[in-house]
Amino acid sequence: MYKDWNQRPFSPNQRIIADFIQKNEQRVLYMTEQEVADELHLSIASVSRFWKAAGYKHVKDFKNRLRFRFESTPSVKMRDAMERSSDNSLPQVLLDNCSHHLQETRRYLKDEVLQLAVGTLSAARIIYVYSPGPCGGLAELMMYRMARFGLQLRKMASSGHELLEALMHASEQDVVLVFGFVQILPEIEVILDHAREAAYKVILITDRLVFPRSQDADIVLYAGRGEVWEFHSMVGPTYIIENLILGVGLLNREHSLNKLDRLQQLRAQYGGKLPRS
Repeated sequence: MYKDWNQRPFSPNQRIIADFIQKNEQRVLYMTEQEVADELHLSIASVSRFWKAAGYKHVKDFKNRLRFRFESTPSVKMRDAMERSSDNSLPQVLLDNCSHHLQETRRYLKDEVLQLAVGTLSAARIIYVYSPGPCGGLAELMMYRMARFGLQLRKMASSGHELLEALMHASEQDVVLVFGFVQILPEIEVILDHAREAAYKVILITDRLVFPRSQDADIVLYAGRGEVWEFHSMVGPTYIIENLILGVGLLNREHSLNKLDRLQQLRAQYGGKLPRS
């Protein structure tokens, strides 16, 4: 919904409005243009002109789209995906969608930002990974592969006070990698808040080009997953994770290959005594 807002030629006042909307979506749904203008100390004309600048006919058009977002339950997303595939080849539909998500992800993946993330991960004492919900599988993939290079990774609790059990140990030598999809969770806000005090680095992987508080992360990597109301694919985030894994391996090529050679030696030595999981 906000995917192209960073690329739009917004005026300074329109940037203020765009930022306010993304941080106060549920409030905006019930606010009048005058109330928005009053809260931001802008003219109502500035607010009224914003909608067309953002790609909508008027405020009602924007609110209808926003309301549809909030009403997009998992069943709505799955029904939409099924309807798109009902009259077409399912493998081809999925291939087209995956191709689109990968192309979009690559379009916004700057090589210098990726290398910065790779270097930050490689230099970390400990990499803490916050991966709520379906992001758990991505975290497992990353931890499994990077641990082979000798990196220390720890998965954080996905919600509640248990998150603090990991944060209490994070310091300026560490990195917290955060998956922030669709909306900012209270746990993500806590991670970003505590970073100011503990001075650890934060790498944010998000499916929103304009993610609330992304400016508080040290590095932001965008992964396309489709619109909010669509069935979300994980091919874009997986592409990001695999880039990070291979990037870390290449950055410390000899060390990484030596670790993998050692793993193979252990397999040859003890593989016959241990079952394969």
